[in-house]
Amino acid sequence: MKYKKKPVVVDAIKWDGSRKSTKEVLEFMGQKVDTRLQISCDKFDEYVDHVNQNGLTIYTLEDGSDGRAKHVASLGDYVIKGIQGEFYPCKPDIFLATYEEAE
Repeated sequence: MKYKKKPVVVDAIKWDGSRKSTKEVLEFMGQKVDTRLQISCDKFDEYVDHVNQNGLTIYTLEDGSDGRAKHVASLGDYVIKGIQGEFYPCKPDIFLATYEEAE
């Protein structure tokens, strides 16, 4: 049998590795990012450097040892919010072949 995807609208954001993009992706995933104090700002800059080198870790709802699976987004990946509120990375070529901008 063949199946096709049901039309579903998802929220997604592209991560480009910049400080601004990293902050937007983290906030998109519901994490609070406060860089108003210099110490917070310095720590966030260190974090941005770290994720640019190692990738942005995203925990999904899939079964892992703790009930979640760990995925790593690379620079240029999209982060998608799924229909159950889960987040997962998607390579740009797959994202652009699968999704189009909704009105």
